[in-house]
Amino acid sequence: MSFPSLLRGSAPQPTPDSGSGPVVAFEDAAVAFGQRTIWSSANLELGPGEFVGLIGPNGTGKSTLLRVLLGQVPLARGSVRVLGQPPGRGNPAIGYVPQRRTLGADLAVRGFDLVMLGLVGDRWGFGPASAAERHTVEEALEAVGASAYAYRPVGLLSGGEQQRLQIAQALLTHPRLLLLDEPLASLDLKSQHEIVHLVERLRVERCMTVIMVAHDLNPLLEMLDGIVFILKGQVVAGSLDEVVRSDLLSELYDTPVHVHVTSDGHRFVVGA
Repeated sequence: MSFPSLLRGSAPQPTPDSGSGPVVAFEDAAVAFGQRTIWSSANLELGPGEFVGLIGPNGTGKSTLLRVLLGQVPLARGSVRVLGQPPGRGNPAIGYVPQRRTLGADLAVRGFDLVMLGLVGDRWGFGPASAAERHTVEEALEAVGASAYAYRPVGLLSGGEQQRLQIAQALLTHPRLLLLDEPLASLDLKSQHEIVHLVERLRVERCMTVIMVAHDLNPLLEMLDGIVFILKGQVVAGSLDEVVRSDLLSELYDTPVHVHVTSDGHRFVVGA
């Protein structure tokens, strides 16, 4: 089974200052922990402004792929470049939303302060933030629609509201690549819909390339330019037509999966 290594979709055209080369480029890349190969044969390029879903069952190395791009996990062989450079820790051109942890109701930290940690969290001590830093946080909160509850304790916010705060934190450095690790997990259907459309709006407005790890494809199908998946230890990229098929998804998840197409051409995926 072969798919093209370059995803081409309906992504917005890059702005003159966003660069025309690939945002992410893997060439014969592989990751191993000790003697165990996690995945290999990664050959793909993602362009400016593309929205890509990263799918597959737990334990196949999806989060590891994000960590490679963040410079946290080295390759065992092959090469990877992010915005034309080797990956490195603390790259301000990459925004990252890790897997969400539900924050307890007794957590009194305000939403504004949680987002502010994205700017000052690596400092020693508790000096006041500058006016410029506060303005940057306020802009990010406004961009994700979280200004109304920014000064409430985060422990009292809903899962969807907490997720908006994490996305706001990831936007502080105006990234060109946004990585989201299962941002829809544990959210209700309404919140999933809102988060997906929020990410899509931000992608278009800022011409960011987005890689979103997800288990449920249904909330994403109308937005994605392509899909990356890890099957039998190999990283593969393909278009929606190539990947969103009953036979391939059933093989990927090792359980019967059915893809239905409505009379108006919309697809939805149903697991047995």
